[in-house]
Amino acid sequence: MEIDKAITECDDRRLKTKYSNAIYVIQRTLALYSIEEVAFSFNGGKDSTVLLHLLRAGYFLHKGEKSCSNGDVKDFPIRTIYFESPSAFPEINSFTYDTATTYGLQLDIIRSDFKSGLEALLNAKPIKAIFLGVRMGDPTAVGQEQFSPSSLGWPPFMRVNPILDWSYRDVWAFLLTCKVPYCSLYDQGYTSIGSIYDTVPNALLCINNSSGSKEVFRPAYLLSDGRLERAGRVKKLPSSVCGHNPAVINGLDNVDLHKSSLLTASAIAVGDEILFGTVEDQIGPSLCRKLHSIGWAVSQTAVVRNDIDSVAEEVERRQSTDDMVFIYGGVGPLHSDVTMAGVAKAFGVRLAPDEEFEEYLRHLIGDQCTGDRNEMALLPEGITELLHHEKLIVPLIKCKNVIILTATNALELDVQWNCLIELMRSDDVLLMMQSFVSKHLTTNLTDVEIARPLSKLCLEFPDLYIGCHRKSRKEPLILYFKGKDQDRIESAIEALNKKFCPGAFVEINSS
Repeated sequence: MEIDKAITECDDRRLKTKYSNAIYVIQRTLALYSIEEVAFSFNGGKDSTVLLHLLRAGYFLHKGEKSCSNGDVKDFPIRTIYFESPSAFPEINSFTYDTATTYGLQLDIIRSDFKSGLEALLNAKPIKAIFLGVRMGDPTAVGQEQFSPSSLGWPPFMRVNPILDWSYRDVWAFLLTCKVPYCSLYDQGYTSIGSIYDTVPNALLCINNSSGSKEVFRPAYLLSDGRLERAGRVKKLPSSVCGHNPAVINGLDNVDLHKSSLLTASAIAVGDEILFGTVEDQIGPSLCRKLHSIGWAVSQTAVVRNDIDSVAEEVERRQSTDDMVFIYGGVGPLHSDVTMAGVAKAFGVRLAPDEEFEEYLRHLIGDQCTGDRNEMALLPEGITELLHHEKLIVPLIKCKNVIILTATNALELDVQWNCLIELMRSDDVLLMMQSFVSKHLTTNLTDVEIARPLSKLCLEFPDLYIGCHRKSRKEPLILYFKGKDQDRIESAIEALNKKFCPGAFVEINSS
C-alpha cells in the first residue's frame, strides 16, 4: 500500500518509529475487536487525517498484503463518525465529504450534540472501541493512555489513541511524506482548527505585505515551533469581563467592564530557603508591581515549602479563585525542585515527557543531558503550553491558568515579564486591563477619629481600594485611594472631606 511504502522508503528515522508504534496500536486493536466493533472519529483536521491513513495502512497490514492486494482503495471497512457542527468551517465540511467519497468511508453523521448522538449510535451499533486522533497537549488528552476507557458519564467504549505521542512536527512530516490531501485551510495559515468563532490564521505565519491589501499567510507546515500550534485559537475574555453588571452603586453605572473590571492574580513562591529567612524573595514584590501596572489586582502572595503536597494544595486553591496564578522557585533537576509535580497534582494529571521540550533542553545543555529521558522534560500532561520567545533562554510554562516562571531574581523577572507582555499582544497570554489610578492623602487625625467614617466610605465606594498606613507610629496617617476611574476617586475624596472640617486632609505625592 502507498502509505506503508512511503514511510518505509523515507529517511526520517523518528517518523518511522512513530509510524511503527501507531501501526502496532492499530493492529493490536483489530486483533482484540472485530471490524464491526471498531469505529473511527473523523473531524477533517490534520490529526484525524493522519489517523485515517494510518488506519488504512494498519488494516492493510493486519489483513495481509496478499489478501488485500486485489481490494479497491475505496474499500475502507471501518465505520467513520463525523460530528457535523453548524459552527464548522465550510472547508472542513467539504474536505470531510470529499475524503469520504475518495476512500469510501462509511459515514455516521451526528448532527445533535456529540454526547447524545454518540450514545444513540452506540446503542444502535455494536461499537466497542473508537480510534481518536488525540495528541498529548490537546485539552482532551488529560489522563489518557493509548487505550483508555471512556470518561465517567459517557457511553462505555474504549478510546484508542494511536498518535497520542505524536508532535506537530510528526503530523506534518507524515502528511508531506505520504503526499495525502489535507484541508485547504492549512495552506492559508491555520495551524489548529476549531470553530469559525474561535479560530484565525496563526499570526506567526503572516507574510509582510507592502501593498497593504489582505494579509497573506504561509502554510501551516512551515510553522517552525510546534509549541505555538494553538496560537491561532482566539482567546475569549472571562465571563466576569464579558458580562454586564446591571447594578447602580453610588453613581457607578454602565462601566466599560472590559477595561475597568478587575482580573485577579496570585503569586506563589516555592522555597524552604525563603521560609528559613536565608534568602529574601525579590520576585514577589516586583511581580505585584508589574501586575498592578497592567491593571490586574493581586489577591494573595504565598510562600510554600519544597513539598509536592504543599505546592499542590496552594495551586489548587488559588487557580480555582484567581484568573491567573504565577508560581516561581522549585523548577529544575534537584530533589527540592517539586513545582512541576505539585502543579500536575493540583490539576489531577501526571507528569509526562514532552518531546519538543526535551529536544529544546538537549540543544540547550548538550552533553549534560544524559540517558534516554531528561527528567526536566517531564511536564503536566495534557494541560501544558510552552510560551517561547527568542529572548528567553528557557521557555515559560503555562498550565491552564498557572504560569510557571523560571526567574531567580528581579532582573531575570524583568526579562521574562517583558516577553510575556509581547506575547500578550499577539496571543492574549495576559489581558491588558485599564491601569489603576491613585491618590494619597495625609492627616493628623487619630485612628479612632477616622475609623468609623472611613468604614462607611468603603461601603459607599466598593469599587475602590481605600486603605491607610503609617511610616511610623509618630508620623501622620497616610490614606490611599486606588481604582480604575479617576472621577470615582475624586468623588470618594470629596465625600470624605464632607465628613470632617476643611483642611483635615492634604493631598501628597503618591511616591
